[in-house]
Amino acid sequence: METMEEISFQIILYAGNGKANAMEAIQEAKQGNFERADELIKEAGEELSKAHSVQTKLLQEEANGNGNIISVLLIHSQDHLMTAMTFRDLAVEFIELYRFK
Repeated sequence: METMEEISFQIILYAGNGKANAMEAIQEAKQGNFERADELIKEAGEELSKAHSVQTKLLQEEANGNGNIISVLLIHSQDHLMTAMTFRDLAVEFIELYRFK
């Protein structure tokens, strides 16, 4: 079984990768490279899906009566994931604005 610290860092890693891909996608769209922007947004979604999967396992464990130790690092990882998911959603909107300007 992985430690809560390892799980937290997995969430942070995948969320960070997703956010970085989304930022790069915006930059590609700004340059008119929409095919690449779309690829990067897809990759961002895949990374965020990995982070969400790790989070879901934690929720399932807790629902099964296996309580989790809540740490500041875990809270930080959750905050990081939600921010990255929101950023990806906004990146999609930015790309569409660049695409149809």
